[in-house]
Amino acid sequence: MSAGLPLFHLYGDPPDDQAFDFIHVESIASRSSLHDWLIRAHRHRNLFQILLVERGGGEMTLEASIKPFTAPCAVIIAPNVAHGFRFHANVTDGFVMSFSEDVASLLGQRSGEAIAQLKALAAEPIIALSPARDGRLAKLCEDLSQEMFLARDNHRLAMRALLALIAIEVGRQSASRARTGAVTLAPADTTVDTLQRMVEDNFRKERQIGFYASALNMTADRLNDHVKRAAGVTAGHLIRQRVLTEAKRELVFTGRAIHEIAYELGFADPSHFARFFRKQTGMSPQDFRAAQLG
Repeated sequence: MSAGLPLFHLYGDPPDDQAFDFIHVESIASRSSLHDWLIRAHRHRNLFQILLVERGGGEMTLEASIKPFTAPCAVIIAPNVAHGFRFHANVTDGFVMSFSEDVASLLGQRSGEAIAQLKALAAEPIIALSPARDGRLAKLCEDLSQEMFLARDNHRLAMRALLALIAIEVGRQSASRARTGAVTLAPADTTVDTLQRMVEDNFRKERQIGFYASALNMTADRLNDHVKRAAGVTAGHLIRQRVLTEAKRELVFTGRAIHEIAYELGFADPSHFARFFRKQTGMSPQDFRAAQLG
């Protein structure tokens, strides 16, 4: 974990790797107002989040980039993605829904993979909403909040059903974006999902496709072909991008020396790291850090 990038369960709470069947909803204002409307960059290991921004707006930190947003919109955040928010103070509100990956998997199987598709949508996480449809999403979020706080009989089942409807509605709202080619709403692929989890656990030490292919009982060529068909990129690309993401996090969110980052990420020496980074981004690590922090 990056020393400068906190890992939380919910923002400000310690990590909970045992979280299971977890669904939580709260207003944007309830937590952000306690922090002067600034949610600093952080990540969640096993939580998806959907924000419904009904009023106001602000800026979102997404890994090493800044993205402005204005209500009404939805924001989708997948597990392990570095994110933060600077909301327009005292005018921004809506809902934040957080749910563990086991809930997402269950609902994906039972709801036409609606929540599984959120991972694809999260690549471009800010979804402008039609004002005419925003009211429907707000009502679903209000119902979800009521189910959580009243805890009536079968409230867990009701919460899962409402969360599925929210995911479906967000997916429908994004359909026009999908038709323009900005995002591909492909069903989740088990092999790609498994590979990504393995890469998450091993990318600092294992960069060779053969390691992952062997663990998946496949040849390297077959794994590459499968991932290319399912995700549009090679397995090697997924591995390199995960290393690059962590490098960017270290450069932006920590003050660690570049040679320390290189060794932390498993490179033989800083020059090897610099060549890798320049090949992927067109910039040296020093120039990238300066551009982001300057």
